[in-house]
Amino acid sequence: MDKNLDKRIQTLAHWMYDSLYLVFFTGAGISTESGLPDFRGPDGVWTRRDKGLAPKPMKKQWDAVEPNKGHLAILELQKLGKLKFLISQNVDNLHLKSGILPELLAELHGNMTKLRCTQCGRTVDQSAGQSKCDCGGPLVSSVVDFGQSLPERDLALSFEHSRKCDLFVVVGSSLVVTPAAQMPVEALNAGAKLVIINAGETPFEKQAHLRFHEKIGEVLPKAVKRLKKLMGLFE
Repeated sequence: MDKNLDKRIQTLAHWMYDSLYLVFFTGAGISTESGLPDFRGPDGVWTRRDKGLAPKPMKKQWDAVEPNKGHLAILELQKLGKLKFLISQNVDNLHLKSGILPELLAELHGNMTKLRCTQCGRTVDQSAGQSKCDCGGPLVSSVVDFGQSLPERDLALSFEHSRKCDLFVVVGSSLVVTPAAQMPVEALNAGAKLVIINAGETPFEKQAHLRFHEKIGEVLPKAVKRLKKLMGLFE
């Protein structure tokens, strides 16, 4: 490992150790190591669309895709009691599949495995086979299409926790889709440190206190391992 990367990982571990309110924000980039495409990478869905190309065919069915080292590192932070909240732009269900508690997660763009009630906003698993919510409202896909409003509960919680945090860690997002991209602004305005782990550039390069362009799987698991040592937990 190069010394500069090692030093940055050590810094991230110390910041997480010192943090009293740690919030993570994830985008499609965290799931590329599970075999899913991102959106704005060199071969991403939107990059290919802008070139007039179809999305690359997936190697696996969606439901066969498993959480990777990045997802599991965030899960480890939950187990350590360090993760206060997780905001995600992803619809792939991998955070819940990894074991993240639903009450610690806001899925801003919905979840492909869940239906949402148009009347009360409650979500239910598609596998339940329901067409109507217990309140009587119709159930529709929870995935948010372009132009549709984001789920009110998830959006409100995201803003609330972004304003409360002292450390805001962005993982695998280009931070260009609003209103999700407003969350780092809220965190910065509240005085939080901003960490970005993303291969591509973002609009927050100058505001970031710590920056990683390396692969998520090379950064997060090592930072969490060092955090555990700082906490006196040896593997």
